[in-house]
Amino acid sequence: MKYRQFVVIGLGNFGASVARTLFDLGYDVLAIDSEEEAVNEIADYVTHAAQVNTSDEKSLRDLGISNFDVAVIGIGSDIQASIMATIIVKDLGVKYVIAKARDELHGKVLYKVGADRVIFAERDMGIRVAHSIVSSNILDYIELSPDYNIAEIECPKEWYGKTIKEIDMRANYGISVIAIKKEHNINIAPRADDMVEVKDVIIAIGGADELSKFENLISR
Repeated sequence: MKYRQFVVIGLGNFGASVARTLFDLGYDVLAIDSEEEAVNEIADYVTHAAQVNTSDEKSLRDLGISNFDVAVIGIGSDIQASIMATIIVKDLGVKYVIAKARDELHGKVLYKVGADRVIFAERDMGIRVAHSIVSSNILDYIELSPDYNIAEIECPKEWYGKTIKEIDMRANYGISVIAIKKEHNINIAPRADDMVEVKDVIIAIGGADELSKFENLISR
């Protein structure tokens, strides 16, 4: 299933970063926070922004939350508000709910109340930093699950001037290209005949083992 509409609840550093990045990637994003200042700061960088009580079911229902494919609960410090927001969006019918957890116990509770995926921001950032340290070509790394990950890869020079078909990452490395970041834009779902150019960054998805082998290969 391909998700197109996202609601981000809680616009601290984590939530605001997720909302802006999703919008930059071309998705519809509704950003919500109980603080007016946070809403005003992000209003120009998302599709819609709204100030409401994130623990109030009626307010969230009135915003049409049930129409969204994915909810990202970015509330971290207020554990009760985080749990309530997770329960509400799940009850309203959001298909997939991702919630940020403060610690392991918080994460367990979020899973219990319906979160489909829990993010431990500091731990996950540690994983991403470690991958960027060991490979100069890996610019960013996101652990989707224990088995599948996404990596931002600075294109090796030998790829310059080649098409996605010629590189054939699926056959050669067991991973798939989902986007190409150009200097001034992002090519979502590139075609086989799209060419890789100097300074391009490829966003690829693949199994943890395959990406690890690929990191070792390009960092030699």
